[in-house]
Amino acid sequence: MLRLGVIGYGYWGPNLVRNFSSIQGATVTSVCDIDERRLQSIQAEYPSVTTTRDATSLIDRTDIDAVAIATPVSTHFSLALAALRAGKHVLVEKPLTASSEEALRLIDEAAKRKLVLMVDHTFVYSGTVRSVREFISNDYIGDITYYDAVRVNLGLFRHDVNVLWDLAVHDLSIMDYLLAQQPCTVSATGACHAGETENIAYITVFFEDNLIAHVHANWLAPVKIRHTLLGGTLRMIVCNDLEPVEKVKVYDSGIELSEDPDSTRRMRIGYRIGNMWAPPVDDTEALRTEALHFVDCISKGTRPITDGHAGLRVIRILEAATKSIAQQGAPVDLAHNGGYT
Repeated sequence: MLRLGVIGYGYWGPNLVRNFSSIQGATVTSVCDIDERRLQSIQAEYPSVTTTRDATSLIDRTDIDAVAIATPVSTHFSLALAALRAGKHVLVEKPLTASSEEALRLIDEAAKRKLVLMVDHTFVYSGTVRSVREFISNDYIGDITYYDAVRVNLGLFRHDVNVLWDLAVHDLSIMDYLLAQQPCTVSATGACHAGETENIAYITVFFEDNLIAHVHANWLAPVKIRHTLLGGTLRMIVCNDLEPVEKVKVYDSGIELSEDPDSTRRMRIGYRIGNMWAPPVDDTEALRTEALHFVDCISKGTRPITDGHAGLRVIRILEAATKSIAQQGAPVDLAHNGGYT
């Protein structure tokens, strides 16, 4: 039985406690938060869970095997490092850290101590994304030509990070999982209309072989949209996680190139419009699947799907995008910005 301590019981912490309390192989032993009112709500719902306002005392407990961290990004590194040094396995809310240098230090510390370090890229564990990954693995959609995502809604404004590090991180983690390719260049633009950080941003990520990815993140949209397009040379996929049914739609449509008999230099473009297929998608809550995976990796000593390296890859794209915004959209070469893997 994995004994878990959770640090942070604000927006995401309650979801962590709820899921780890409901799965086999794990139990929540203690929760830490600086707000006494939140701790009182825990004791009302989970009487067996102890509470504390001191993260150090939770980390140092000998009856805790792993720590889940759901606190502001600026605190991720120090808390995760302390937990690893105390011999605890660690799950950290996205993004893993506030910089790639910090992420590298956590990766090294976990490897040195043979502990599991996992980042909470929740949507990677959704039935929608796992279904799309299966289509890609089976070469059902052919060579991928583009990835396009929109993730917008009104709020929730964050003061510690901008909309890239809060919303776009989800789509970048999905992109990293699905495409499994190293990007070359990042270009981004953004604007700040309230507070001190960008609340609207657009990221374009360039890969080899003419593959291109684009993410639009926005805290100021009047509607909530979670929409992803994935284009392949054989078929195309549309994902919408807000749909009650048909979250994934596969279109047997595309273009076909042939020689133009009237020109030696041009190709003739033909359009293929075929059927749409909406496969069944596992509707298990993504965080529950992730929690089970975390427990399984610890018990078997295996590497998580969203390990520290996955977190690092996403952070390096975010860092490059932040740098590009400061340079008014100038492209940033990832090879000269700390690398990717």
